[in-house]
Amino acid sequence: MDRELPEGLFGTGVVGAPMAGGPSRPALAEAVSRAGGVGFLAAGYKTPEAMAREVDELSASGLAFGVNLFVPANEPVDREAVLAYRERLRPLAERLGVDLPEPRWADDDAYPAKLAHLLERVPPVVSFTFALPPAGDVASLRKAGAFVIQTVTSPDEARAAEELGVDGVVVQSSAAGGHFAAFTSGPAFAGDLPDLVSAVRAAVGLPVLAAGGIGTPQAARAVRAAGAAAVQLGTAFLRTPEAGTNPVHRAALADPAFARTAQTRAFSGKAARGLENAFMRDFADAPAGYPTLHYLTAPLRAAAVAAGDPQGTNLWAGTGWREAREETAAEVVARFAE
Repeated sequence: MDRELPEGLFGTGVVGAPMAGGPSRPALAEAVSRAGGVGFLAAGYKTPEAMAREVDELSASGLAFGVNLFVPANEPVDREAVLAYRERLRPLAERLGVDLPEPRWADDDAYPAKLAHLLERVPPVVSFTFALPPAGDVASLRKAGAFVIQTVTSPDEARAAEELGVDGVVVQSSAAGGHFAAFTSGPAFAGDLPDLVSAVRAAVGLPVLAAGGIGTPQAARAVRAAGAAAVQLGTAFLRTPEAGTNPVHRAALADPAFARTAQTRAFSGKAARGLENAFMRDFADAPAGYPTLHYLTAPLRAAAVAAGDPQGTNLWAGTGWREAREETAAEVVARFAE
């Protein structure tokens, strides 16, 4: 028998996607939850202490919310390719007047500390992305009272998540903005998001949340008709006043000069979708190597933002970015509510 979302927890069936790097600040998560959705905090790129402060802040509100953890994938990195890429970036760094850091070869070694914090300050929902966490971590969180979700991109990944013991899955299509969450090396699912939702629903008996390119209420209705119990929106919230979207990114989302989105490894070493800009075109053949490239390009991106230059920084956005509006988070939730 198929399982369902806990009654009342996901309210309107709208989830604010965890967007690491600034947009998913506590103000946005609280606004989404207060409007009847489920807001998310993104633990990625934060110290355990910073994450804990945000969790405490949201917990004090008494609202339902979630926390997303990046699972260290520990994928092999071609060091020579990364060092060669660093040399290719050097002229740009010199023009911007910034120093390129020495490569950081390790993944997020703060994961154990973040998990320990969440087991002490258990949020209503915890989600994982980039890889499967250890089964013991899932069991511990569930025992502590959290509803545990795994981000997947294919029926095979959903089956693996179900075997792990999670409570539900976020099914993400390649149309999603930001990092693509695939943790297996197989080919990407060929169909659109409603097809992917249907395929995952047929493969597992878990509740399915749909994510990726959902720019309109009509698109939300289509994935719900395919079997999604809720929709997870990211790009739709980027222009809200509650989001921590930086000014350059916020302006680019409304700039007609940007004609398309594309996936790139240029900024982080992992496939991620954003508004296509000069940096993406100039370094289209960037090597794999997440999060090594993320930390390598960080000062370049920061300098571009400081200079107001949208051509030199990541502008994460899903394929539905044209539909993102300058409106409050509550208005977004109301438009997409079931």
